Amino acid sequence: MHTIEKKSNKKAWAGALAQPAQEFPHTQLQILSGEIPAGIRGTLYRNGPARLERGGIHVGHWFDGDGAILAVHFTDAGATGVYRYVQTDGYKEEAASGKLLYGNYGMTAPDPIWNRWLKPIKNCANTSVLALPDKLLALWEGDNPHALDLQTLHTLGKDDLGGLDNGLAYSAHPKIDPKTGEIFNFGISPGLNGKLNIYKSDSTGKIRQKTSFELDGIPLVHDVVLAGQYLVFFVPPVRVNPIPVLTGFSCYSDSLEWKPSLGTQVLVFERESLSLVSRGETEPWYQWHFGNGYVDDSGLVIVDVVRYEDFQTNQYLKEVATGETHTTAVSTLWQVHLEPNTGKVHTIQEIMDRHCEFPIVPPSDRGQNDRQTYLNVHRPEDQHKQIFTAIARFDHNTETLTIADCGENRYPSEPIYVPDANNVKQGWVITVVYDGNTDSSEVWIYDAMRLDDLPVCKLALPSVIPHSFHGTWKPI
Repeated sequence: MHTIEKKSNKKAWAGALAQPAQEFPHTQLQILSGEIPAGIRGTLYRNGPARLERGGIHVGHWFDGDGAILAVHFTDAGATGVYRYVQTDGYKEEAASGKLLYGNYGMTAPDPIWNRWLKPIKNCANTSVLALPDKLLALWEGDNPHALDLQTLHTLGKDDLGGLDNGLAYSAHPKIDPKTGEIFNFGISPGLNGKLNIYKSDSTGKIRQKTSFELDGIPLVHDVVLAGQYLVFFVPPVRVNPIPVLTGFSCYSDSLEWKPSLGTQVLVFERESLSLVSRGETEPWYQWHFGNGYVDDSGLVIVDVVRYEDFQTNQYLKEVATGETHTTAVSTLWQVHLEPNTGKVHTIQEIMDRHCEFPIVPPSDRGQNDRQTYLNVHRPEDQHKQIFTAIARFDHNTETLTIADCGENRYPSEPIYVPDANNVKQGWVITVVYDGNTDSSEVWIYDAMRLDDLPVCKLALPSVIPHSFHGTWKPI
């Protein structure tokens, strides 16, 4: 009798997630090609899920992996790197036991059913980073952030920023005003209806002002728009069915329901007072990320958003953790024109019809009129077939897309824009690339306005860095 071996559909990118990531201490990074620009002086930080199994048990969703931080320090002496897991209480407890103990976004607690009701959700500290003057915050939007040492990445513990109650959510997408240094962020507290908590901090991260607003049900809100004097939330029609979660019979991810009849709710807040200006409703869509927002000369709020037609993205991201994806979830770049005093959407237009994600703008343009959006896209031959294989720049004035093709089986992370320290007209884009051909990771540096040229520098990393979510740049 012959057994039929099931053919694997795993792509080269799956190698980055095949094994738990290996930490490494401060290490001088080898230059593989080119040279480090003299105007790049500071630190690149990236965060993402780096361990997706323990004791032979795999996590239920990509969002459940333990967070690990990569820091690449650029000085006159060259570049050094360090990579460390965030030492959360849950991570240390599971490391000591050699198995998964906690439920999370995509899984219920693996121990007996009584344990599902008693154990809290594990803070994975795996989504993004916020670099403050004296510490780095590892962000996970279901709880307080964790503070780390900026140089060594030693975990200092959970941080309340002078205003967060224990367990209060602090999202993965704070917005920093480039002129004032003020930091705006939010978090959602569950209940019969969710509560939107909004925070305003000074440049040190200390919360100076906060407010709360009751929502309709418990939605999934991942990002916020800073647009001039406004903070704008687009609440997609995704709601948690709380009963299965509260009883421990279902995880958070499986209890999220797509309800397009609710439409997308629009909430506009005034940034100084954090008071509600208006609320409205528009057509249904889902978004993880916004590119930017600003107020135009007519007083309208202009918002760039990477938009999905439904919530299939959640299933796709769940499949990423397995190394095989079967679900299609396509997102494209749209622009929304909003009347802030009424919450009425005037127009919604697709401005780039190519599948994309992780939009960013230069830090100096946040909340203001901008011309360039940097994002992840596919190489033409890879469209919709696997995770992103290129980075790109979209020019809003000419409506043209310039692509940095990383090559076959190479997968870049979210592009990070780095202003040149010596020349205000020069900028660079840094991305961490997993090379599936060699099972290795590298740091690539591009000229921001010449993405279609070869990288100006490539640096080797000591070990594989699994595909990460978000990062930031901290100048010296």
